[in-house]
Amino acid sequence: MTFTTYTRVFMAACAMQSATYGLTFLLPELFAQIGGTTADVGSVLSVTALTTLAVVMFLGEATKRIGVMAPLAASGVICALSLILFARAASIDAMVYFAGGLLGLGWGLFYVLGPIALAQVLKPDQRVTQFTWLSTFVMAGIGVGPIIGYLVGAKLGFFLVSAACLICSASFAALTPHHRNLRVTRADVENDLSFRSATQVMTSRAWRPIVMVGLGASVFAAVLNFQTVYADANGLSYAVFFLVYTVTVIIGRLVMARFIGTHAPYGVISFLMAVMTAAVLVLLNQSSNMIVYIVASTLFGIGYGVAYPIVKAMAANDARPELTAATLQMFGLSYFVGVFGFPFVAGVVITTAGIPALLIIAALLSCVEGGLAYARWRRDRTVVAMKSGD
Repeated sequence: MTFTTYTRVFMAACAMQSATYGLTFLLPELFAQIGGTTADVGSVLSVTALTTLAVVMFLGEATKRIGVMAPLAASGVICALSLILFARAASIDAMVYFAGGLLGLGWGLFYVLGPIALAQVLKPDQRVTQFTWLSTFVMAGIGVGPIIGYLVGAKLGFFLVSAACLICSASFAALTPHHRNLRVTRADVENDLSFRSATQVMTSRAWRPIVMVGLGASVFAAVLNFQTVYADANGLSYAVFFLVYTVTVIIGRLVMARFIGTHAPYGVISFLMAVMTAAVLVLLNQSSNMIVYIVASTLFGIGYGVAYPIVKAMAANDARPELTAATLQMFGLSYFVGVFGFPFVAGVVITTAGIPALLIIAALLSCVEGGLAYARWRRDRTVVAMKSGD
């Protein structure tokens, strides 16, 4: 198999399996069909968060023993089983919580090991391009997931994507021979995150992007995980929102980010957070106008979609050299707490106070993230000015 064929198969598999996460945005609709509430969605996703965090923290030693591709292939089977259990659920019982736990396990394995597997077969000068493509295919899969559910119905959508996950598993298994002589090292997966190293990370300059990604992921979860509820309440099509958002993010990451200079990254992030806040406020104040809905989706795609990779880059740049791996691990933990943990809070808020209250909270969180970026930008400008004065 040539390198080109390998990357095509790998990228296609990653796109298909990423639809698994996209389907979590349809859980409110699926749960409503079996008597569940948004609070139930949040509770199930909190279980997903716990298993995902466990994978992120403890996967390192296992991969050093058995390699990357076996657990990566297994992730497809685990995700498929999770989706099948969700689709077959007749009520909110232990089975849906078990499905949520499996989802966290499968997605955690895929999310952590996918980039590592790709990195193993790349030369250093290929990584920037190939990782850009990887993030693009993953985002495309996430966006397509809820659209599939919209077109064929939530339950059938879960069954179809579960079949796709099994194809992904077979694809990853077929690629295994290319990894037989490649070993996973500590540089690939850091597995010794401790209270001491976590404390060191959070007392370094890297604390800011770590907190920021958690806030951004919470806003992301608030807007996307319950977009079906919002669209239904306003007589809109959530498929339009996800389609526009996905296209915007892909274009933003591939094109726009290349033209935003890197001399003042925190200034760029603060601007993008202002855009994201505007998107949430548009959603808060609009009713049933499809054009306005598309504008909100576009603004959110620009704000969150372009900001996320910049925030991640700043986490790596601000990390102390000896704590780079631990810093990126803390970054991942913060992201997963927001993206899978915040829906628990969001579900309760919707049940007790409604969608507007959730959007107000999301706007406030976005403002806090923007404020952190702006404060750092001002501080960096002051330091540069002082050095120039010297």
